Amino acid sequence: MEYHIPWEALIGGFMIGISVLSLLFINGKIAGISGIFSGLLSSQTPDKGWRIVFIISMVLAGSGVAFLGSGFPDYSLSGIGITPFIAMAAGLLVGIGTKLANGCTSGHGICGMGRFSPRSLVATCTFMAAAAITVFLRLHVIGG
Repeated sequence: MEYHIPWEALIGGFMIGISVLSLLFINGKIAGISGIFSGLLSSQTPDKGWRIVFIISMVLAGSGVAFLGSGFPDYSLSGIGITPFIAMAAGLLVGIGTKLANGCTSGHGICGMGRFSPRSLVATCTFMAAAAITVFLRLHVIGG
């Protein structure tokens, strides 16, 4: 059995860790993407500058990876059948979920777990269980 090292995941995880630590040490802020983004939409948030830089940097990093050859997944060709409408609806549901959970996967799963936050432990276990159930239903009940 051949073992393959997922270099892209390893490098991506390292870059996420560096980004999270940099934001924490430089600004004293937790890198929860939904909180960062919702702060841009709020008229009462005074510190929009670093939020704009953070969001633009994420877009540029993703675009840079696509430009270097990894590309973005094309779900329309993979048999999953995700349309732009379904993708937007899924994004809206994720946004609602992050509001209900007082944080997103990056805030709870990366930053909160790293700080041993009990609330983040519960949130992370909940969304991981929901993801596992969704995959099971999609593959074994609905079919795929």
